[in-house]
Amino acid sequence: MRAFASLSLAMARGLLRDRAAVFFTLVFPLMFLMLFGALFKDQGVEQSTLVQVGDVRVLDTMPQKARAQLRDVLTIEKTDGSAAARRQALEKVREGDADGAVLQHGGEVELHYSAADQVRSGTVQGLLNSIVQQANQRATGQPPAYALGSTAVEDESVKPIQFLTPGLLGWAVAMGGVFGAAFNLVSWRRKRILRRLWLAPVTARAVIGARVGVNVVMAFAQTAVFLLIASLPYYGLKLTGQWWLSLPLVACGTLAFLSIGLLVGSFAKTEEAANGLAQIIILPMAFLSGAFFPLEGAPQWVRTLSDVLPLRHLVTAMEAVLSRGGGWGDALPVMGGLLLFAAVLTLIASRLFRWDTA
Repeated sequence: MRAFASLSLAMARGLLRDRAAVFFTLVFPLMFLMLFGALFKDQGVEQSTLVQVGDVRVLDTMPQKARAQLRDVLTIEKTDGSAAARRQALEKVREGDADGAVLQHGGEVELHYSAADQVRSGTVQGLLNSIVQQANQRATGQPPAYALGSTAVEDESVKPIQFLTPGLLGWAVAMGGVFGAAFNLVSWRRKRILRRLWLAPVTARAVIGARVGVNVVMAFAQTAVFLLIASLPYYGLKLTGQWWLSLPLVACGTLAFLSIGLLVGSFAKTEEAANGLAQIIILPMAFLSGAFFPLEGAPQWVRTLSDVLPLRHLVTAMEAVLSRGGGWGDALPVMGGLLLFAAVLTLIASRLFRWDTA
């Protein structure tokens, strides 16, 4: 225990004194969270722009209440009915500066839209169709035969910060585990520190145990900082009931990615080689695991490949317990899989472990 405590303290001090390691382990992932959280914080329904050319009765006679309800999703720019105004309106639509131009000839309402963006054109068509139907009802004085009831469920969906926090936290845990273990082993081996430990009454189990302890504590600190920043009113993360299950998930994830770092550090001979191997492993895994963006629209082969990556399962379970109200049923299978993954890779790393460069 004395050797374990001394090694843990030495590793912790070495990590805190290495400013580059502190930056890339703690600050760098947090910068991504703050940046992406600010960029996507106000993401919502995109507003459409409609150019009204001349008098369009269905728009001009809209009740104020109906106009106010459309204000958040539709902006109407009114121009005169001249030929020049019509040409300018159509040019705006062609260039993408407006989603549609509307004119009225007698009882016919004419909409011009661009087919280049089917989503925006479909939105403006739907909005104008709704306005025309309401105008028809007012003109005939007959109530509609059917009524559509709607309920907003957007508060139950995953907002950007609810998705970004577990994804980026999982990526941070993966980086800390792989880079921390790989760099530490290679650096200590090159500086002959491991050789001195070999000659001292210290076992490989104590060395690895100290590395695990330091990384788990560091991962818990990352989790606390991530959740504290994301929960600020500016970002608006809302933690679900059993969010604390993220802590054992982080611990198991740390063990899994430490095993990768131990494997890399066992046979890498230089810090540059360890850095290159760690980058090759972590960066593709982060993108293929949905840590930065959802994979629902990705090709099938990408989703199939992501299912065999440990980071994918860690991110999915973290999102479930932090943002979707998940519980033990979401966390336990992933924790077991991560621990099994860690045991297998640690066993392989122990076979390749070298105390010296020779």
